[in-house]
Amino acid sequence: MARPIKETPILFGEDARRFEERMKHPRRETKEERERRIANYNLIMSIFKK
Repeated sequence: MARPIKETPILFGEDARRFEERMKHPRRETKEERERRIANYNLIMSIFKK
């Protein structure tokens, strides 16, 4: 039987401030990083398809 999903915790104080700042300024990815990430993804997916 499945377990119930717990409620998402609420952030307060410094944790909330840091989270909000990170959401306002997402990390950018270079073209090379994106290509490497996609190549890794395709490699893993090819393993699962076999």
